Amino acid sequence: MRIYCKIVAIALCFGVLLLLYFLVGNAADEPPLREVAQQNYLQASSRVGDIVSAEFPKKSHPAPQLAPKQPRPNRKETKVARGGNIHPNLRRKTVLIKSALKSAAEEWMHLAVVACGNRLDETLTMLKSALIFSVKKIKFHIFAEDSLGSQFEKGLNQWPHPISSKFQYSIYPITFSVGNALEWKKLFKPCAAQRLFLPVILREVDSLLYVDTDVLFLRPMDDIWSFLKEFNSTQLAAMAPEHEIPKIGWYSRFARHPFYGMTGVNSGVMLMNLTRIRSTLFKNSMISTGLSWEDLLHPLYQKYKNHITWGDQDLLNIIFHYNPECLYTFPCQWNYRPDHCMYGSNCKGAEEEGVSVLHGNRGVYHDDKQPAFKAVYEAIHDYPFEDNLFQSMFYPLQAKFLDTVNTLCGRIPQVFLKQVENTMRRVYEQQVVVHMRPPSN
Repeated sequence: MRIYCKIVAIALCFGVLLLLYFLVGNAADEPPLREVAQQNYLQASSRVGDIVSAEFPKKSHPAPQLAPKQPRPNRKETKVARGGNIHPNLRRKTVLIKSALKSAAEEWMHLAVVACGNRLDETLTMLKSALIFSVKKIKFHIFAEDSLGSQFEKGLNQWPHPISSKFQYSIYPITFSVGNALEWKKLFKPCAAQRLFLPVILREVDSLLYVDTDVLFLRPMDDIWSFLKEFNSTQLAAMAPEHEIPKIGWYSRFARHPFYGMTGVNSGVMLMNLTRIRSTLFKNSMISTGLSWEDLLHPLYQKYKNHITWGDQDLLNIIFHYNPECLYTFPCQWNYRPDHCMYGSNCKGAEEEGVSVLHGNRGVYHDDKQPAFKAVYEAIHDYPFEDNLFQSMFYPLQAKFLDTVNTLCGRIPQVFLKQVENTMRRVYEQQVVVHMRPPSN
């Protein structure tokens, strides 16, 4: 019995010794507690890429390659992406459009008109059409008889502020720098020859769009103004042909003087680079050395005054007959007149794209010979500023065209309505997109 107890005691002692051996050996292999905590923090941080610098004990093995520091995600941007309220591409597009419109609005366009006699109301309607759709601001250069100056001021100053902030105006007397002023004034329609002297009078203006009083813009003036960028190195003015078909054209059948091209050009809408005009010597049939614009006008008139029918327009045709490289020609839809529809439709551009600039010569805004032209004029004339364009202009215009479909010019109403509708849609879309408030960063 004693021997058995001794054996059990020895076994217990041996077991205790083994247990102590394993406990002491494992403790010797583990790192200190602080270092374990630091290593665990490093591994957790490296997963999100946001590492806080800390001092570690020097080790014999090389330091591990740490991930580069990543920027913390913007909570506002993340919220927009999750909510899906405004797509990032739409937001960028909105900012770009707003920036482009702001830049465009800082550039001024120049529009000139000459008004005499009873053309006050017609001229104001033309200026109104230019402002309704245009993006850039416009400087009006109004040449008028003394009796009309105060009436223009009164009419323009009554326009409401959102519109009045888009334009400035200057009113000039009718003046002719050379020759007999009374003779120039009566050359064709009252004061029409004044347009010939614009490069001489407006010396501080680089480029200019001249239009007759009976012109209406059916799309932004900005669009015709952009043709200036399409001029080549020799072109300094732009006009549309007088006719599209030579066999029915006036110049090709009746003119007794030189004229431009096959059908001549119409001067009711004329885009001019005045700087180039002032610096050019023009070829002519009088002297071989060329003459400046100012020196050319009076001798040219003296030579051809017994052969011209349409006054200043004929003189312009003569000038560009001898200097064809100086003229850029518009498509017919930029100077659409009754001649383009009263003998059958002969302006393909208007059929495809719609009329861009309407020219109601022959007095068609004020009689019943061409109801389609009169309908457009009345719609713009009666439109109250700041009213909804569709409700107060386009829908009444559509209704008026129902009475014109049996006339030569009104049988294709879309020719007159297409650009008006497209332009109003553009204005609406620009206003909606620009006034969407993008989220602040």
